[in-house]
Amino acid sequence: NISGVILFHETFYQNADDGTPFRKILQDCGVIPGIKLDKGVVTLAGTRDECTTQGLDGLSERCEQYYKDGARFAKWRCVLKITDTTPSDVAIQEVTNNLARYASICQSNGLVPIVEPEILPDGFHDLATSLRVTERVLTAQYHALM
Repeated sequence: NISGVILFHETFYQNADDGTPFRKILQDCGVIPGIKLDKGVVTLAGTRDECTTQGLDGLSERCEQYYKDGARFAKWRCVLKITDTTPSDVAIQEVTNNLARYASICQSNGLVPIVEPEILPDGFHDLATSLRVTERVLTAQYHALM
C-alpha cells in the first residue's frame, strides 16, 4: 500500500477532469499528500562546486498554505557530493543547518518534515569513504536539529 505521496507544487494544485483536486482524490484513497518545498539547488559560494538549497524565504507562509490545502508532510532536497575534497565542512554545515531550519518551520506550521541530507552515490569512492562521510553528515545533522 502507498501511504503518502510527495508532490510538486504544480501537481499539488492540479484537478481531475471533473474538477476534483488531485490531493482530494489521494486523500479519499487513504493516501497522505506531501509537498516538495525547496526551490532548487545553487552553487555554494566559496566551495569547489558544492551546493546549497534555496527556498527558506517565505517558507513559513508556504507551509501554512499547503497545510490548509491538505499537505501533512514535506520534503526538502539538500545534496552533498563525495570527491577527494568534498563534502567540505562548510557544505556540511550549510546543508545540515538548512535542513534544520526547514524542519523547524514545517513543524511550527503542522507539517511533518522529512529530514534527509542526500549524499550522492556518484563517483569513484569506496564503501568505507561513503560510510565515513555519511557518519560525519548525520552527526552534524543531529546536532543541527537539537
